[in-house]
Amino acid sequence: MSSTLPHVRTRLKDLADQAGVSTATVSRVLNGKAGVASETRKAVLAALDVLGYDRPEKLRTRSEGLVGLIVPELDNPVFPALAQSIETTLSDRGYTPLLCTQSPGGTTEDEYVEMLMEHGVDGIVFVSGRHADTAASRDRYHRLRSRGLPIVLVNGFAEGVDAPAVSTDDTVAVDLSLRHLASLGHTRIGLAIGPDRYIPAQRKVAAFEAATLRRDPSAVPGEHVVSTLFTVEGGQAAGGELIDSGHTAVICGSDLMALGAIRAARARGLRVPEDVSVVGFDDSPLIAFTDPPLTTVRQPVDRMGSAAVSALLSEISGTRVPRTELLFHPELIVRGSTAPAPAASPVAHLPAVGAGGR
Repeated sequence: MSSTLPHVRTRLKDLADQAGVSTATVSRVLNGKAGVASETRKAVLAALDVLGYDRPEKLRTRSEGLVGLIVPELDNPVFPALAQSIETTLSDRGYTPLLCTQSPGGTTEDEYVEMLMEHGVDGIVFVSGRHADTAASRDRYHRLRSRGLPIVLVNGFAEGVDAPAVSTDDTVAVDLSLRHLASLGHTRIGLAIGPDRYIPAQRKVAAFEAATLRRDPSAVPGEHVVSTLFTVEGGQAAGGELIDSGHTAVICGSDLMALGAIRAARARGLRVPEDVSVVGFDDSPLIAFTDPPLTTVRQPVDRMGSAAVSALLSEISGTRVPRTELLFHPELIVRGSTAPAPAASPVAHLPAVGAGGR
């Protein structure tokens, strides 16, 4: 419960314990005195927020301006993680973020943009928006730029749009997954991915098919790729199809899809990872606590969020940022959903595919 602070007493000690500093340091911060390191000051302010106290008026900084942040629906935990990273970085730089989240049948990206323009935002960060959809018109972004509004695109490079772009390197993500599974002896590896009109999906498919042909020039890569939706249900459908065609390992385009692939394996009486190995993508919060803990490729959320904000604020200040796409290397996080390949295909009644999916 929130309360104001002049009657401090034991609250100083509570704040000091939470921030890991002395009560004297807490007092200096609350009284706005100099001589306190920036990180220490942030720790004390964070303690105020965590313990539910209002910040004293003198500690409330005036906003430098408003910045819009448009993200897809929050069902996929990686989007709230990206939003939090970007919002925190904006707040640290003195800006007030205005978060806009989409949902099917709800407010559209274009409607949010008009609302943000009415609020006089200084710039907008788009996360996995229409810029990532090759079937969508990019005129909306050209119009924003013609009005002089700085924008940054995250995870979905839009060729020809006059804006900085920040993305996870999808080619590296697929390569990390394939190398890991190949090192475990898997030769029948499938890819469960979302709709192929999205740029991240296209890049993962291209990387997967190229790697498949490098390992076996006679392979038919498309036989090892199933496109559905970036959801648990999509992962279950795609994972089931790949398992039924003899694949012993499934690389998924999102952690939610990976959970669906695990569900598909269990629905067939198979064990993960003993019979089927599954790799996700994102390393969403809490994904380490699934059953089994999910092996996944981690998007560098904090570094990407920081880069997106830095690019946008440079543009706002009048410093042009290069239009080349910033690609961030992801990291393979090995947990309990992958294991050495089984001696035979887990679906014994179906013919196994060849080594082309390696």
